[in-house]
Amino acid sequence: MSFHNTSPGAAPSASHVPAVSDQGLLRGALGLAIVCVLGFGVLYPLAGVGLGQALFPHPANGSLIERDGQVVGSSLVAQPFADDRYFQSRPSAAGFNAMALSGSNQARTNPDLRQRIEQARVAVAIREGVDPAAVPSDLVTQSGGGIDPHISPEAAAIQIERVARARGIDRKLVEGLVARHTEQPQFGLLGKHRVQVLALNLALDALADAHPQAPSVKP
Repeated sequence: MSFHNTSPGAAPSASHVPAVSDQGLLRGALGLAIVCVLGFGVLYPLAGVGLGQALFPHPANGSLIERDGQVVGSSLVAQPFADDRYFQSRPSAAGFNAMALSGSNQARTNPDLRQRIEQARVAVAIREGVDPAAVPSDLVTQSGGGIDPHISPEAAAIQIERVARARGIDRKLVEGLVARHTEQPQFGLLGKHRVQVLALNLALDALADAHPQAPSVKP
């Protein structure tokens, strides 16, 4: 005579345990993968590009600066100017390469950094005909990104005499251009007064075009 345990808390026999199926798990995983690929890999980037082009087309396309139908640079990226007729940008640890943004990552106590700054200070002082102590720090130090397109008004001021002399124009004209191209702090609070070097140099070339006696070299 056999007895079956029919108490409520008794575990079901092996023959009554339902088989485990992974069909639901696979369907959920595939669905999540599709949502992620289409949503975050396709729709989200397209929406970001579309909004950028619609609301901020100039920054979204690199803040490019054109002259005579040709791109001469970007307002976000510094470039070197070797000619004495141009204002010089900040030194660049990235070689002015927009694809290799970087600073030197050297601490202030690093002897190599101190030596490089002192050498740069002397070189700038000789170039501008000023005392080394009068050289602003942004003309001898590199920005964190390596391609800072701005310099301080002080850094522009010590270059005015050289630029005016090299172009054979009145110093007052150059001072006026610097003043007009000195940007204010954002919202009057954020950042400092600054001068966009490329825009200033293009204005100098435009001045030379208006006065042919002043030589011009396209950047």
